[in-house]
Amino acid sequence: MCGICGELRFDGASPDLGALGRMLEVLVPRGPDHGGSYTDGALAFGHRRLSIIDLSERGNQPMVDPELGLALVFNGTIYNHPELRRELEGRGYRFFSGSDTEVILKAFHAWGERCPERLHGMFAFAVWDLRNRRLFLARDRLGIKPLYYSQDGARLRFASGSQALLEGGGIDTALDPVGLHHQFTLHGVVPAPTTVLRGIRKLAPGTTLCVDLEGRVEHRRYWELHARRPAEALSENEWIGRIHDGLRRAVERRLQIADVPVGVLLSGGLDSSLLVGLLAEAGVEELLTFSVGFEDQPEERGSEFEFSDAVAERFRTRHHRYSIPNDEVLTRLPDAIRHMAEPMFGRDSVAFYLLAERVSQEVKVVQSGQGADEVFGGYFWYPQMEAEEGGDLERFARHYFDRDHPEMARLLAPEYTGADHTSELVARLLAEPGADTFMDRVLRMDVTTLIVDDPVKRVDNMTMAWGLEARVPFLDHELVELAMQMPPELKLMSGGKHPLKAIARGLLPDSVIDRPKGYFPVPALRYVRGAFLEFMREVLDSRACRERGLFRREYIDWLLEAPDQRLTRIRGSKLWQLALLEYWLQINVDGR
Repeated sequence: MCGICGELRFDGASPDLGALGRMLEVLVPRGPDHGGSYTDGALAFGHRRLSIIDLSERGNQPMVDPELGLALVFNGTIYNHPELRRELEGRGYRFFSGSDTEVILKAFHAWGERCPERLHGMFAFAVWDLRNRRLFLARDRLGIKPLYYSQDGARLRFASGSQALLEGGGIDTALDPVGLHHQFTLHGVVPAPTTVLRGIRKLAPGTTLCVDLEGRVEHRRYWELHARRPAEALSENEWIGRIHDGLRRAVERRLQIADVPVGVLLSGGLDSSLLVGLLAEAGVEELLTFSVGFEDQPEERGSEFEFSDAVAERFRTRHHRYSIPNDEVLTRLPDAIRHMAEPMFGRDSVAFYLLAERVSQEVKVVQSGQGADEVFGGYFWYPQMEAEEGGDLERFARHYFDRDHPEMARLLAPEYTGADHTSELVARLLAEPGADTFMDRVLRMDVTTLIVDDPVKRVDNMTMAWGLEARVPFLDHELVELAMQMPPELKLMSGGKHPLKAIARGLLPDSVIDRPKGYFPVPALRYVRGAFLEFMREVLDSRACRERGLFRREYIDWLLEAPDQRLTRIRGSKLWQLALLEYWLQINVDGR
């Protein structure tokens, strides 16, 4: 797991090595173990390494293979690299390291631009073809690893985070109306390629980008997810058996492919608890587990320790429990927001940031339960949508959109309002072929688009801020492909996630399986009052916010009349959303 960046010039000039150095400095937290750079004419690469596989210097990057005429920078982990290595060795390739990085180099030489199709894992990488003078970028199927870029007539730059691109300079920081519409409708989700800044784009999951010295760009989508029933009809028990086998393989892959210990972020919910149980089944002893809790609010408890403690006790893990007071949450908010590649509305972001800080002092790699709710239908709004009448967009929007389009006009200044961009996007995604039913279409869109820029991005950003690699077995692409063939009504049984609950029965305490679904709680960021309310009020009343002129003042006043009651359809704070975006702009854009 690492941080990558680079620049390709189209104008005949040499890359700006000063800008590359500034980008690398921003990426140090993602890769504290080693830094390196590489140049070749119009091309410059930068890399920061977090050593997980082949801890020797032979695994350092940028990695160059003069014999093949290729150079590479890579962020992620390839879980099938041992199998690919054996196949490539059989084709005559010789290896000088034990790293998965070198496997990608050889795979690109062997299979060209189709090589991502052979990779099983999470990845964002760039390959420079020294002979053909072409740059190739690729991102994993489910967007677990980020890849941002900017392009103008003179150059293309890319990096693992938008902050690195901004630090490099020369970025158009004007706000993008389309990105803003998505941001405030889809609770912080801005699907690729858009961001809230006009000058920064992001490579879509399952996509590659190739660019030459003339600046000609080619995008190719190498993976699509279908949600259709298989030709062979399966019983409920057969489905659950196949999911169990697939999940077990996913968990074991993410344990075995590491030369350092692997822990688990144990929230106390079904998903992370099931990971612990499956690792115990696989024979792991002295498993390291980590939980975090916050102060209660009258409406919501701030921890789930009673459940995580029960799981840790059952499997005799080496458990670490952290309680974080509200005053620490408030004082550390600027640090967490500084590490957000994009504004993230989910309260989980701050929780993950503070948890990762502590966990990184114990291990370099953890497994985490993100993706289970989207893949297996765990959220409360899925049954509500299923029971709704009307067209696909209407059924989805009524239970998911934070704001309908008329409210967007109340929120944003006139220059940022226009078409109903989010409805147009969601209608297009739901209309894509390859899904049998409405709920199939919803779950597929969630897994391939919405999850990427909410929990997946959140986990990557907040853990990598501390040089901690988070692995997400529920987003193993083979498991996802299998689960998308399952009838959605089977997933929605038992209040959601029925297959996982069936697998967990007898393995986990019943109290963990049968409890109402919980969320990674930071109550103070939902029920806004006290010092947190004052913080948000100050941000939205600041000179920077007023001069930016993004929000209508009457809308802010309306939120401040009852801040702990102005909640979205999925129970997020609307005031926090505005304050978070504004503060992100002040820290990450205005301050550079």
